[in-house]
Amino acid sequence: MPDEQDQLLRVLHDEHAPALWRYVVWLTGDRQFAEDVVQETLLRAWRRPKILDQSETSARAWLFTVARNLVIDNARSARTRHEIGTDVLPDRATADQTDALLDSWLVSDALSTLSRDHRLVVVHAYYLGQSTSEISRELDIPDGTVKSRLHYALRALRLAMQERGVTR
Repeated sequence: MPDEQDQLLRVLHDEHAPALWRYVVWLTGDRQFAEDVVQETLLRAWRRPKILDQSETSARAWLFTVARNLVIDNARSARTRHEIGTDVLPDRATADQTDALLDSWLVSDALSTLSRDHRLVVVHAYYLGQSTSEISRELDIPDGTVKSRLHYALRALRLAMQERGVTR
């Protein structure tokens, strides 16, 4: 019997699938979705062998009704109601630079509280990326003085940041 049922399904597919596909495309305008609906419709027919035993007209009517119901069910689904189809991908989300801007203002304000000598070594070390020996040569001060000023400048900077509400 399974061979006979498979043969009936093949005949059903050959006779009705193209018309069924055109009908679903007409309903939805989506060719790929129409293929999925036709497949699902024929799968449901295969699962109900008594449908295959009906007359050709009643089997065709059943197939078109099932296809129409599948289209309606898809249109009513939450997935369809909440998705918006588009051919253009949206722009990638970029990180908001507001926090970085506010942080830079906060650091700039705290740097302004340092003495000129302390501020110079911090700017050269952290903003210009210079080593202590490079700072020493550029500012014409001993290497040990650069290290000392940098140490005390960072302590004062930490205190200024804590006064502005930035805690560690």
